[in-house]
Amino acid sequence: MSTNDNKELRVGMVGYAFMGAAHSQAWRTVNRAFDLPLRVRMAAVCGRDEAKVSEAADKLGWDGYVTDWRELIARDDIDVIDVCTPGDSHAEITIAALAAGKHVMCEKPLANSVAEARAMVDAAAAARESGIRTLCGFNYRRVPAAALMRQMVAAGRLGVIRHVRAVYLQDWITDPQFPLVWRLQQERAGSGALGDIGAHIIDLTQYVTGQQITGVSALTETFIKERPIPSETSGLAATSAGNGQAFGQVTVDDAALFTARLSGGAIATYEASRFAMGRKNGLRVEINGSLGSLVFDLERLNELEFYDATRPAAEQGFNRILVTEPEHPYLSAWWPPGHIIGYEHSFTHQMRDFVQAVAEGTDPHPSFEEALGVQLVLEAVQSSAASGSAWTQVAQPAVPVAA
Repeated sequence: MSTNDNKELRVGMVGYAFMGAAHSQAWRTVNRAFDLPLRVRMAAVCGRDEAKVSEAADKLGWDGYVTDWRELIARDDIDVIDVCTPGDSHAEITIAALAAGKHVMCEKPLANSVAEARAMVDAAAAARESGIRTLCGFNYRRVPAAALMRQMVAAGRLGVIRHVRAVYLQDWITDPQFPLVWRLQQERAGSGALGDIGAHIIDLTQYVTGQQITGVSALTETFIKERPIPSETSGLAATSAGNGQAFGQVTVDDAALFTARLSGGAIATYEASRFAMGRKNGLRVEINGSLGSLVFDLERLNELEFYDATRPAAEQGFNRILVTEPEHPYLSAWWPPGHIIGYEHSFTHQMRDFVQAVAEGTDPHPSFEEALGVQLVLEAVQSSAASGSAWTQVAQPAVPVAA
């Protein structure tokens, strides 16, 4: 379905929790920050619990709500389906939306398996013939400092890339009494820290360097094997702790580490953990090249550290670039230099690029093909970890990945 004559892009969103709230804030803000050829209308949000989704629609700024995503997709007054659900429903919702002629934005990781991701890529390719656009939501690409990092690498400021070092560390499940939520169930989430946060650093490093991960050696660990089952959860294999508390099996990884080779010759290390005590949202990427180094730290997201080895020895050292100038990516829409932005802005920038692409009839990035590339790395990591950290080649998408 193309956009309507009123130059509106009418959005329907499935899911209203953490990511749904972040996406809602971005949809509300994007036309207020950026001059775009289409105006977003937040038509409806979807959730299974009518009382909760009604409350969410009012709180988050949606015109209405539905309790069945199929009803949302069938509506004639919806142009875009924004998928913010757990990974086990991404493929079904997305493929149905594309078949109905809707543009689709789908949260990361694209799917719970390579097979599902390939089916989504095929559906997106078929829909593209009718002008339908798709995007996978790796929002950290849209942090201005990360986008500047990519520009500097592409301009040759680091020379030949030799090392990539990436970590994403959190600590929100270190308590053994933390309940068995959907993110700890393989059938819902696909994987644990690996797919939840590891996918972000896989995508971000491939985006920044312009290189693809070609092989990995990995290990994963689940530190707490059983967790309390929330009272509203049913249908899980459970055991009793002896005090009436029901426990279920954790079926995903708590932490994943792997070494890798990249297509341009660089070697890399990756670590994703939700058991790094004291680390709340610690994403850090360091790139070392023949002419210098760059460091991005999400907890200091308005800054980029740059070491320029071409400067005289007496002047060398890491310099802080404060990424708040109007010349920096996305920042001409915001505040005077030195006035910092935050996490939520990355989603607004994502919606900005998506709306612009739909209006121009171009394909936004990261595409589903690029997201499939991340999924193939996740699969290789899991395969390597299951085989005693054996070196494992990463399969490449049938369709070339465009960074």
